[in-house]
Amino acid sequence: MIERPPSRTAEERRSIVRAARTVLAREGWSRCTREATAAEAGTSPDTVEQHFPDQEELLLSVLLDSSASVAAALAAVAESHLEEITDLEQGLAALGRAWLAPLEAFREHFAIVRHVSAEVTRLPIEAVEKWQATGPRQARRELALRLRRVAARGLLDIADADQAAERFILLVPSGVVQRSFLGALPLAKAESDALIADGVADFIRLYRP
Repeated sequence: MIERPPSRTAEERRSIVRAARTVLAREGWSRCTREATAAEAGTSPDTVEQHFPDQEELLLSVLLDSSASVAAALAAVAESHLEEITDLEQGLAALGRAWLAPLEAFREHFAIVRHVSAEVTRLPIEAVEKWQATGPRQARRELALRLRRVAARGLLDIADADQAAERFILLVPSGVVQRSFLGALPLAKAESDALIADGVADFIRLYRP
């Protein structure tokens, strides 16, 4: 048996992963079959199976990789906007606006999330748990870390930083995220800014020293 050159094999594998991501974003979890992945990659289902014997494991790896990328981007957002905050209201509003940037920068990811959210009862519970831990919960932990530093400087009165991070996300960016259907139908800037401003005001009322 003639072995394939490693470079070709690696590129073939990357092509399959890219195809799975595209189909997952377009069709959702249950319709991202081995056959659909192969058609998108321009290869055969047998080739997909050779690289990824378990299709669900392939989909999960795509989802986790995508979620980790977004969580890392949000960690960078939190760091850059809270590192040297001076005006609390302006700083938190800027953070809220920047927190929404991944909706545009990672459009394929949020298309996947819309599908996965609609199909969540069909997904293995372990897959849902890993997704939440790698994506949303990791982003919240990173935000909590930065909020602790802001509180240490006396700008906020926070006893539970994890809870404060969750409340910030719910009060500030989540209104825009929900009304825009995770970026699928972007809001006018004035509406988005108003929602963020209202959320920031509520957050500050909760955690003002």
